[in-house]
Amino acid sequence: MSLKSHLIDCYRIASFPARKWNFAKLKQAGQVPIYSMFYHRIADKHPNPWSMSRAEFEQQISWLQQKFDIVDLEECQRRIRSGSNRIPTVSITFDDGYAENCDYAIPMLIERKIPITYFVTTHNTFDQVPFQHDVDLGQPLATNTMDELKEIARSEFIEIGAHTRTHPDLGKIHDEARLIDEVITSSRELEAVVEQKIRYFAFPFGQRENLNAAAFKLLEQEGFLGACTTINRWNEIGGDPFQIARVHGDPSFARIRNWLSFSAELDKQPHFDY
Repeated sequence: MSLKSHLIDCYRIASFPARKWNFAKLKQAGQVPIYSMFYHRIADKHPNPWSMSRAEFEQQISWLQQKFDIVDLEECQRRIRSGSNRIPTVSITFDDGYAENCDYAIPMLIERKIPITYFVTTHNTFDQVPFQHDVDLGQPLATNTMDELKEIARSEFIEIGAHTRTHPDLGKIHDEARLIDEVITSSRELEAVVEQKIRYFAFPFGQRENLNAAAFKLLEQEGFLGACTTINRWNEIGGDPFQIARVHGDPSFARIRNWLSFSAELDKQPHFDY
């Protein structure tokens, strides 16, 4: 364990009484918040900041199964909208569409009957083009093929979601035609390939500066059920069920246990105002 992970564990343990008291208050009031997590690539080769080893991923999933009710995004939204929740709840999502997820992560999740939403970028998957952030690292990693996406979509535990056409920073796009193409047209093309209604969208990068109010409005108008960000926070009961904040499935297990142990840190960042 690294020194940083050790210090995070020490902090979590030292603050356990306060966390336990805070959770008891939330539970009694029916206000236990909802977590959503996002991963990118589960593989043992070519590690990078958006990859996780198989062993680390399995460790996190096993812990989540012990501590949380793992549900799909629709059930998360239902609990947010209901105004009352006393069950620690989490949903699991993936962004981008890496081929190596089909080698281990997806089969393992299906075997455990864990629902996930799998967000893919159409240009990279349809045209088999590596992501620019991988090219910049000198590691042009394989993306899912259309046949893999079709196979994934056939699982009762996996829902395919949209993640734009070219993975741009939507916060910088103000041209309406391009925004429609990246957000809506690419999603409809994805629907045609996987033969499944695309109901959810995830913003690339997903921080507040990468979000776009016009894109939120387009998604609502087109009948999407929700849009996911990467604003590192939980989702309050009775809050906005359409905008779903997500926590990064960081390779540091210590960090995940800290964040998902109802740390008040995850209630400090405001949602995006659209």
